Amino acid sequence: MKRVKIGFICTGNSARSQMAEGFGKYFAKVYGKEVEIYSAGSNPSGYVHPKAIEVMRELDIDISNQYSKSIDDIPVDELDYIITLCGDAAESCPIVPGVITQHWGLPDPAKVIGPTEDAKINAFRKVRDQIKSNVEELIKGL
Repeated sequence: MKRVKIGFICTGNSARSQMAEGFGKYFAKVYGKEVEIYSAGSNPSGYVHPKAIEVMRELDIDISNQYSKSIDDIPVDELDYIITLCGDAAESCPIVPGVITQHWGLPDPAKVIGPTEDAKINAFRKVRDQIKSNVEELIKGL
């Protein structure tokens, strides 16, 4: 069986794509799929957002050892799937012939300016839950 390679691409590679990478690795184990999961940013922030780490930890998925990286740091030419999670990444993502591409277009929870910390963390939870559902469906369908 061929090992499937999936790249989750966002702008900063600090929250959405990092959560997708964490879920991808988690669901690959749950469903016994031979998958390599990558995440990267078109303009990497250089860090994984602390609230992304926090909301993933709530589901017992640890992404604290992941790191922000550039599209140039992953094997783009070897990917079977490229999933963009924001408009900027969809526009700047390299076109790779033969690669299945999907655009999920999720809001950036780091840009939520809430009146309270609860509002901010809830924005991360909402996006996390959307990513969880999408990634599980993707991995299950392989």
